[in-house]
Amino acid sequence: MISNPLVATTLIFALIALGEYISIITRARVPMLLTAMVGYLICVWTGIFPTDILEVSTFAAVGALLIGPAILHMGTMIPLSLLKSQFKAVLIALGGIVIGGGIVLIVVSLVFDYPTAVAGVGPLSGGVVALLVTSERLTEIGLSSLVVIPALVVAFQGLLGMPMALNFMRRYAHKLQKDMDNGSFVSITDNATEEVAATSEPEPAGPIRSSATMKLFFVFVGASVGIMLGEVTPIHYTLWCLAIGIAGLQLGVFEARTLEKANSFTLTMVGIIFVVIGTMADVTPMDVWNNLPSILVILLLGTFGIALGGFVMSKLVKWHPYKGMPVALTALFGFPGDYILCEEVSRSVARDKKEEKIIFDELMTPMLIGGFTTVTIASVVVAGILVQTL
Repeated sequence: MISNPLVATTLIFALIALGEYISIITRARVPMLLTAMVGYLICVWTGIFPTDILEVSTFAAVGALLIGPAILHMGTMIPLSLLKSQFKAVLIALGGIVIGGGIVLIVVSLVFDYPTAVAGVGPLSGGVVALLVTSERLTEIGLSSLVVIPALVVAFQGLLGMPMALNFMRRYAHKLQKDMDNGSFVSITDNATEEVAATSEPEPAGPIRSSATMKLFFVFVGASVGIMLGEVTPIHYTLWCLAIGIAGLQLGVFEARTLEKANSFTLTMVGIIFVVIGTMADVTPMDVWNNLPSILVILLLGTFGIALGGFVMSKLVKWHPYKGMPVALTALFGFPGDYILCEEVSRSVARDKKEEKIIFDELMTPMLIGGFTTVTIASVVVAGILVQTL
């Protein structure tokens, strides 16, 4: 019965829905992705799900196609004036990677060996692309036995990073509430909100521009251009999609929150979550057991170092640590985890819809910028440099 794609999709979807339910009733103290990913591993390891359930579902393939459009959509949520003000988020994200990676390289090299340290550092500071870069190099030089380390780091780093980031974000959201109550709150999005209004209103006239299908088509065209540019330039396609979304918002090609206007964003996010869960598909209990000591050391030291780097840089750029440390921790989960956590925190902490939007806007942009800085750019650079030292 599970061999039916719709049934397989529904079972994975059930884990996501369970995660959403637990997130709601715990007021976002337990991240939805954490529940979904751990639940998936338990179900596969115990034989409840077949190991090929994601392949049978085929929905992960749909999710992979939707990454570009989703990132373009993120660009339509970031007015240019707001983007210019986020250089501090970039510095905090880089500070987290530098300090966290440095601690791992030093300690893991002493406790285990240098190749083990290198195998973990690149993926620790990012995600799948860094994993591929590291794994290919390890295989080339005959260290294929270490390939499981970056795979497991990528698979489990979010399990530490997401709860920590969520906790800091909740504390910062409560601080924002106090500032709003005593009248000292000044939104970083005040000018940006006016800019969004200027670029998205009035609502486009005519059946073509107001059609949800046409809006979705324009998003796919923009994402396709981003992917093609990523293939012919050294710049990763996700950055091109983000830039096209930002530029398209300014030029009036896209509306603010364009996938939401096309009634497509929720399904898009579910598809991408399928892809994220799929990064753990090949992890076996034996893989975890055999490499558990080195994996634990890398994850614990790396998470501590990244959080420490976020704290130090937050102090240097005069941001509240509860705001800056989650930005650094985006290295451990990236997109869509950063967006989902912002959504969960704002929904659970806010006392009304207006406050929910204010909290979400304050959290989302620095988190998104931090995620792109670490996962999309810095992790690939770090992994590319370090593997050449092996």
